[in-house]
Amino acid sequence: MNAPEANDGVREKERNASNAFRHRAKGKGFRVYIEKGHNFPLPFRPQGRTLCSLFIMVPIQRRNIGVEHPPSYSFDLERFMPRERFEAIKAFAADKETPFLVIDLKRVAQHYDQLKAGLPFAKVYYAVKANPNPEVLKLLIDKGSCFDIASIYELDLMLGLGVSPDRLSYGNTIKKAEHIAYAYEKGIRLYATDSESDLNKIATHAPGSKVFFRILMDGSGADWPLSRKFGAHPDTIYNLILDTPALGLDPYGVSFHVGSQQRDIGQWDNAIATVRYLFEAVREKGVPLRMINLGGGFPAKYLSPTSETNVYTAEVTRFLSEDFPEGIPDIIIEPGRSMTGDSGLLVSEVVMISKKAEANQYRWVYLDIGKFGGLIETLDESIKYPIYVERTGETQEVILAGPTCDSMDILYETEKYKLPLSLQEKDRVYFFSTGAYTQSYSSICFNGFPPLRAYVFDRD
Repeated sequence: MNAPEANDGVREKERNASNAFRHRAKGKGFRVYIEKGHNFPLPFRPQGRTLCSLFIMVPIQRRNIGVEHPPSYSFDLERFMPRERFEAIKAFAADKETPFLVIDLKRVAQHYDQLKAGLPFAKVYYAVKANPNPEVLKLLIDKGSCFDIASIYELDLMLGLGVSPDRLSYGNTIKKAEHIAYAYEKGIRLYATDSESDLNKIATHAPGSKVFFRILMDGSGADWPLSRKFGAHPDTIYNLILDTPALGLDPYGVSFHVGSQQRDIGQWDNAIATVRYLFEAVREKGVPLRMINLGGGFPAKYLSPTSETNVYTAEVTRFLSEDFPEGIPDIIIEPGRSMTGDSGLLVSEVVMISKKAEANQYRWVYLDIGKFGGLIETLDESIKYPIYVERTGETQEVILAGPTCDSMDILYETEKYKLPLSLQEKDRVYFFSTGAYTQSYSSICFNGFPPLRAYVFDRD
C-alpha cells in the first residue's frame, strides 16, 4: 500500500472514531467541538503524526423553545388590608350595584390614633375636603379632632354636626370677602392667608382674628404636588407678617404643605428650617410668632412604597426639636389622605374588554368608573391605586379606562396594570386605598352618571 492510500485509511478511521465519540458524548448531554491542528503529547500521536484533532466536550444547554409562559396573576392583598377584613367587606358589598365606595370606619379610627400617638403635642385639624362623609366626621368629632375647612359650605356642614367654631380653621387662602364675613359671624377666628389682598379682607371682615401665613413649597417628592397655586415666597410672607399688627389682626404663625402623598420625609426638614428663619426674622422686628401648621402630606398606601406613619412622626419631631431647641411652638397638622385614604375600598365592574387592532398587544379594559366618577387623581397617572380582581392564571398588561364619552377618561395607559387573561365582562374590580379624594371629587351627572355612592362599614 502506498503512502496516500495509508493516509486515507487513517483519515477514515479518524472520521469513524470522531463520529462515534460525538454520538456517545451527545447522548450523555455534551456537545462536541473539534479543534484542528492541536499538538498532542507524544504518547497520544497516532501513526507518529504530530498534528491531529482535539475533541472538546461542552455541556448542552437544553432550552424549551417557544414554551415560555407569562407570569400568573398575584396580588399582595395583605399589604393593603387583612384578608379576613376584605372578605367581610366583600360580603357586605355583594348585593350593591357598582360603582360604589365602602368606607371602613375602623381604619379611620386607627389612623387618627396613630397620628396622635406619634405627635401627641400636635392639634389635629382633619382636612374635611378629603372625605366629608358625615359618619367619618362624627367619628373624628367624638375623638376630639379639630377640622380644616375650605369653604363656608364645609363650615355649615361642620356646624350642622354640632362642632363648635373654635375647633374650625378656615384654611383656604382664596376667599370671597362675604365668605370671610359669614365665617366670622359664625364664630370662626382662625384663618390662613398668603397675599396682601386676602389679608386686608380678613382685617376688614374678621377683625381681631388669628392668621397664619402659608409659605410656598415646590412639592418635590410628592405624588400629588400642591406647588405654585398656594403660598408665597418667604420674603413676601415676611412683609405680610410685619404688616399684620397694624391691621388689627393676631399674627399667630406660619404654615406650609409639602405636597400630598409625600414620600420624601426630608421635605419637612427643609420647610421647618425655613419657618425657623421666618420666626427669627420677624421676632427681631418685634413680632413674635407662636404656631407652626405642618399641613398634610403623610401618605396612604398606594402602589409605590412609603414609610410607616411612626417613621414620619418620629422624623418630624426630630426636625422640630433640632430647629426649636428652646421649645417647640404650638403645632397644627391637617391630615386628609393619611387619615381616610386606606379606609376606602372602591368596587367597580368590567363593562367591556376589547382590542383596537388584531395585531395590537394590549387589551382595553373599560370599567363603570373613571376619572369623572371619583378617580380624578389618576390624572397624569399621579396616584396609582392598588387594583385587585379575583380571577387567576396568566396575565397581560392592559389599558384601563372609564365609561364616559370623553377621551380624557383613561385611568392608566402609560402605567399598565397586569391583569389575568381570564378576566371577563361583569367581573368586579377592587380599588384599594380609595377613601380620600374620590367621592368628594366625583362629578354631578357628567354624561348622566350619578355621583359615586358611599357605604359605611363599621363592624368589628
